[in-house]
Amino acid sequence: MFYWDYTFLFLIPPLLLAFYAQAKVRGTYAKYSRIGASSGISGARMAQEILSLGGAHQVKIEETQGQLSDHYDPRKKVLRLSPGVYESTSIAALGIAAHEAGHALQHHTGYAPLHLRNGIYPVASLGSTLAFPLFLIGFFMSSKGPNILMDIGILLFAGAVLFSVITLPVEFNASSRAVTLLGERGYLKGQELDGAKKVLSAAALTYVASTAMAAMQLLRMFLLRQSRD
Repeated sequence: MFYWDYTFLFLIPPLLLAFYAQAKVRGTYAKYSRIGASSGISGARMAQEILSLGGAHQVKIEETQGQLSDHYDPRKKVLRLSPGVYESTSIAALGIAAHEAGHALQHHTGYAPLHLRNGIYPVASLGSTLAFPLFLIGFFMSSKGPNILMDIGILLFAGAVLFSVITLPVEFNASSRAVTLLGERGYLKGQELDGAKKVLSAAALTYVASTAMAAMQLLRMFLLRQSRD
């Protein structure tokens, strides 16, 4: 992060996990985006039906640019789907669209972890931006003893790590909702549903890797801070 030291070794496992997760997502998405679902319904249409069934009629669905850029915007109550999901009838498209619709339903039903995550997002975003610069300045300006800049940097980054931790149950719950809805409504059946589960599991692994990396970075900051005492 700042100079070579033994704490860099802590980053190797989460870094390898992140590489693996990204490769898993790309490979799984590529495989199941080529296999059409027997229901023949598009991702956008299916998401709209799910939202209507859940009572979230106010949520709009829009097409957005990019690949795997799908997301739900709770501020504007808009579900945005990439072209490969919006128009596609593939197993991967239905899985991803259902997952994002799951986030919209979380918001509609007042799912507590989602609201907690949205509430701390501004603080976590600011913290992740300022934490390392403040910590870096403090690290090189002070050799020994108390250093308020390093301590503030650690505190700010701890907020960002908390945000990542809270994100995990939010993502897992959205995927669980998606799989349940896909199966119960008959959008996917048998091996098709298994394929969607694999797509969503691969995506979830990227969040696990991100959280692990953040946690290891926080540990490094603690250890580097102790080296100044």
